[in-house]
Amino acid sequence: MKLRVKYNTHDGGDRLVSWKGPGDPSSGRFSFGFDPTTFLQVFVWDGKRPVLRSAPWTGDLVISEGRYQQANASTGVIMYHAILDNDEEIYITYSLSDGTPHTRFVLTYSGEFQIQSWNNKLLAWEVLVKLPSAECSLYGYCGPYGYCDQTAAPVPTCKCLDGFEPASTEEWTGGRFSMGCRRKEPLGGCGDGFLALPGMKPPDKFTLVGGGKSTLEECATECSHNCSCVAYAHANLSSSRSGGNVTRCLVWGGELVDTEKLGAVFGRNTLYLRLAGLDVTDGKRAESNAGRIALPVLATVLVLLFIAFAWLKFKGIKDIGKSEQWRKRKNLSFGELDVGNPPHDHEFPFVRFEEIAIATHNFSETCKIGHGGFGKVYKGMLGGQEVAIKRLSKDSQQGTKEFSNEVILIARLQHRNLVQLLGCCADRDEKLLIYEYMPNKSLDATLFDDSRKLLLDWSTRFNIIKGVARGLLYLHQDSRLTIIHRDLKAGNVLLDAEMKPKIADFGMARIFGDNQQNANTQRIVGTYGYMAPEYAMEGLFSTKSDVYSFGVLLLEVVTGIRRNSNSQTMGFPSLIIYSWNMWKEGRAEELPDSSIMDTCSVDEVVLCVHVALLCVEENPDDRPLMSYVVFVLENGSTTLPDPNSPAYFARRRIEMEQIREDIQTSANSFTLTEIEGR
Repeated sequence: MKLRVKYNTHDGGDRLVSWKGPGDPSSGRFSFGFDPTTFLQVFVWDGKRPVLRSAPWTGDLVISEGRYQQANASTGVIMYHAILDNDEEIYITYSLSDGTPHTRFVLTYSGEFQIQSWNNKLLAWEVLVKLPSAECSLYGYCGPYGYCDQTAAPVPTCKCLDGFEPASTEEWTGGRFSMGCRRKEPLGGCGDGFLALPGMKPPDKFTLVGGGKSTLEECATECSHNCSCVAYAHANLSSSRSGGNVTRCLVWGGELVDTEKLGAVFGRNTLYLRLAGLDVTDGKRAESNAGRIALPVLATVLVLLFIAFAWLKFKGIKDIGKSEQWRKRKNLSFGELDVGNPPHDHEFPFVRFEEIAIATHNFSETCKIGHGGFGKVYKGMLGGQEVAIKRLSKDSQQGTKEFSNEVILIARLQHRNLVQLLGCCADRDEKLLIYEYMPNKSLDATLFDDSRKLLLDWSTRFNIIKGVARGLLYLHQDSRLTIIHRDLKAGNVLLDAEMKPKIADFGMARIFGDNQQNANTQRIVGTYGYMAPEYAMEGLFSTKSDVYSFGVLLLEVVTGIRRNSNSQTMGFPSLIIYSWNMWKEGRAEELPDSSIMDTCSVDEVVLCVHVALLCVEENPDDRPLMSYVVFVLENGSTTLPDPNSPAYFARRRIEMEQIREDIQTSANSFTLTEIEGR
């Protein structure tokens, strides 16, 4: 179908209309369609009130190419959104790639715009896209001269346009943005210049200027000569209808409302904003008399600072600024990992070693809260906040590369189920990482401790399972990077004060490119029992390697049994094999930990065991994606496929010297083994 507006008519065009309620298909409050006034943008309306607005059309025929992956499906959904414009009408339509399942646009009774696709595995409509994607993208949410920054992490947020400040600081800090922003400096008239703001969704309430304004320069002149014009934008509509103006010049003469800063999506434009103090010719700040006076003073201060620095260095204080030098040097590894620009200084603090030593009473044993293969962990107070400080031992197998990797990765990842890295320190031979403090320690410290496991009732365990699954889904699919953790285990899941899980320890994580499906390494890292067979034997890893580890972890949480415990698995060599045999015998409901047996939900337990066995299948292609795992855990399912038998391993001891070069472990007590399939 197509949603259209016919030229030279006043009928408002076609609209997609919502249902009145969940069981009432009569016409509801919300509608979706072209703006009949400008023909250049699309709205969702609540009655006559705008709720959501697209960016004005830039003239491209194919306005976006959407690629989506269905849960537990080998083929993706590729959708091409298009706008077609001819002498009679302009309309939106879309097409699908060959083999794509039925796909539809839906406007829900609550006003949410969705793209849904039929999932043949789940026998249900699956939501691929839903809008609004963030609260601040609702129409006018950030107020006049405010904009929704869709590129902000961890969530989009309201900001003021350059040269503006919140109209009410109190309301702005309180999360209320309707009053918007005001100019820091009033306009002086037609002599003020324009600041280019790229990557923006232009505001609403623009005027479309014709009359042969065919170039950017002519559009700029049109706005510059109009003293009431506060902004303009320009685009080439070379693919638009024949006989019409092939360029578009938008100008604004009033408040700028409903602006956004967009990421890698269609509809981005450069907005030219009129600001006081900008040179009208080149958009640079005009130099004031104060500036001319300040420059010599600044130069004098810099000379004095240089002399002071040289004197300090002459006196032998050679390590000053060493952490900063390390930081700048390590930023180079962003290029090596191909993850874009490093985090800015104001986003990620580097803490002096002396401050950390004071916070931990010089690394006193009384402050130690844990230790592992890479060093010790201490509790301390920094800036009035309780923190956990991971101090890497000097002979730690996590060297500078792993340390840098962990800093780079976690500084860019933000999710409620990932541990938050607050800072780091690199001073001489010392490497330290500063995390948010988790009062309930790691999952294994509670799950396998008879005196603490009573804290983990079934409801808490099920929430931990779902939280870890959501964290992995974020790493694999929803973050700006595709991250393979490679060492997911109970010891690397931390519990906060409310027993909510957070995935930790990214020293061994790897980044995948957009089109990369798997990778191979000669340097195998991880913990035996959690490692997928193709990784342990061939060094081949992918997101499905993490899925395997999650399956093992899920079985541990349900049963309260360690993955490699022979004493609690009825003589079977591993928890996986024990669980598989119980499943085959129809006794999965007997698997839960004895401490929760009387209170757990049998249906949820059987569902978790079923999902776990799907995750530990031998063939990586048979394992589900984490998107499917999260969906099933959150919603339940009676149509799960039967699991295939998991991989079986035989292992024999070999000498340490034979594999010292090839295998690293994340635990001091790890037994190095050669693994053979059978």
